[in-house]
Amino acid sequence: MLQAVDKGLVDRAVLPVENSLGGSIHRNYDLLLRHKLYIVGEVKVVIRHCLLANHSVKFEDLKRVLSHPQALAQCENTLARLGLDRGVADDTAGSAQYIAKYQLKDTGALASASAAKIYGLNILVEDIQDNCYNITRFMILARKPIAPLTGRPFKTSIVFALDEGPGALVKALGVFSLRQINITKIESRPNRDIKSGSLESFNYLFYLDFEASMADNVTQNAIKDLEEFTSLLRVFGSYPSADSMT
Repeated sequence: MLQAVDKGLVDRAVLPVENSLGGSIHRNYDLLLRHKLYIVGEVKVVIRHCLLANHSVKFEDLKRVLSHPQALAQCENTLARLGLDRGVADDTAGSAQYIAKYQLKDTGALASASAAKIYGLNILVEDIQDNCYNITRFMILARKPIAPLTGRPFKTSIVFALDEGPGALVKALGVFSLRQINITKIESRPNRDIKSGSLESFNYLFYLDFEASMADNVTQNAIKDLEEFTSLLRVFGSYPSADSMT
């Protein structure tokens, strides 16, 4: 998907980064750094999972369920209560396609109602997620950034690595708190570019979302101050907040 944007085959890609029940999607944060793309927007989507099976299969026939790890996490308590084992698939629609292709009799899939229609499956249970407030946040990615604006709610997303030293993270985050810039998300991921073989030298990248536009001088000054504490800093983009979109 992201490679298609890199190569100019498509204009945009939509990447899920976190879910209100399952938490962060760590692999996709790594993909943000790997590709030279920019975040140009975000959307929040209410996710409704269904338990799907082939038409000849009844609920009592099921022994396990296939789906993407995030979908399984979002339905974890319900599946445990139902006594169903879990199997991992590459994505939710792919799990529906798999059980339909092989006409599995003891295996269901967690996927959308649309997937049931596409692959000719029966919906055994609707809204099987643990909580009805099941929301996934998606990033919209493009080859070029959009021009940041003032006068409407904007977010900015960055990634940085810190120079070693006591209180380094506190100092880095202080450039935002001193300017009353609200941080909405912080995520740490291993820095895979580190070549050291020492088990003691753990090194992390920090992904940060905050409520401000790069068009603001205050934000620009915060980023300049942050550079004093970092060995790597990249701005993924400034974009309209999903909560401000109509």
